[in-house]
Amino acid sequence: MPAKANRLNSVQEYYFSKKLREVRQLKASGKPIINIGIGSPDLDPPLTVLRAMEVALEQNNIHGYQSYQGLPEFRAAISNFYNKYYSVDVNPENEILPLMGSKEGIMHISMAFLDSGDQVLIPNPGYPTYTSVTKLLEAEPIFYDLNDKNGWFPDIEELEKTDLSKVKLMWINYPHMPTGKNATITLYKNLIAFAQKHDILLINDNPYSFILNDNPQSILSVEGAKNVALELNSLSKTFNMAGWRVGMLLGASSNIETVLKVKSNMDSGMFYGIQQGAIAALQSDSNWFDNLNVVYKKRRNIAWKIADVLGCSYDEEASGLFVWAKLPNGQKAEEKADDLLYKYNVFLAPGTIFGTNGEGYIRLSLCVAEEVLNEVLQRILIDQN
Repeated sequence: MPAKANRLNSVQEYYFSKKLREVRQLKASGKPIINIGIGSPDLDPPLTVLRAMEVALEQNNIHGYQSYQGLPEFRAAISNFYNKYYSVDVNPENEILPLMGSKEGIMHISMAFLDSGDQVLIPNPGYPTYTSVTKLLEAEPIFYDLNDKNGWFPDIEELEKTDLSKVKLMWINYPHMPTGKNATITLYKNLIAFAQKHDILLINDNPYSFILNDNPQSILSVEGAKNVALELNSLSKTFNMAGWRVGMLLGASSNIETVLKVKSNMDSGMFYGIQQGAIAALQSDSNWFDNLNVVYKKRRNIAWKIADVLGCSYDEEASGLFVWAKLPNGQKAEEKADDLLYKYNVFLAPGTIFGTNGEGYIRLSLCVAEEVLNEVLQRILIDQN
């Protein structure tokens, strides 16, 4: 058998891929496992999305390859959505690139801009894929600290003290996953100035801005942002379309063109029917977000009760699909997660899978029904009583 590529020596199997095998084995042995660890929305997309797909499937000549850049009307829908909800003007002709999920975009952007030995600023804690993709491309991750002391914001003064000469990219993610912290316009302005000064490309990963958040923001709304920043977005969380794999990249035409050189060699375009469904989603009115958040607020209230019973603290102003809960008395994240799994048959995410600064935290997902969250609460309450 041929040896595996050396680049794989630098990465491990994704935590959830490995841990969910263990969870499946426990289920198969008869354990009543409840999974509140994964951020995969359980709700349905808007009905208009499903109807648009049905109509598309009845058309002729739609099953062939599609444009690498997506349908013009899809890009127009993205442009209109950004204008309406973020007050951002983007040219649908050359400043938008549809993606098969924003996770694809993380790889495409990295392949487009990184050479071996380049450095990448990555949040700690943060989405693990930023690190794994960087390592797969033989670039070097440089972690910058986020913690509750600095409000989960980068300390730009500290970054200025470091050697940034090899840094090409900086990943940011607001509303932040896993903490749910929202950015401010001041933060975005400071990051843009920092990136301009050091010739760094900023990428804001922005899939959570409509979940439990009354003020959705885009870094592209800040003057000068397009010169130094790209933004990833997705329909997965906002419209419950995770399995559809629909994302988008927005920014200056020169950067979009650079990423397209990679993407056009990696896939053959998004299925026509999925694009029509995505257009319908983007044309939803604000009632969709209001109704969605009514559901998530009810679920979050129960998740907060679970955190209270476990003696955790949390930020009631956080956004997104999760509750980021600080454990009491110096408890260890993975030990607590395993204790909940084997004692209560409840699977949740230990904070350490998002970086060393996640130690002492656990993450509860809101992607399960109220009755399921109530069952988790009851299991823990019964044991404590």
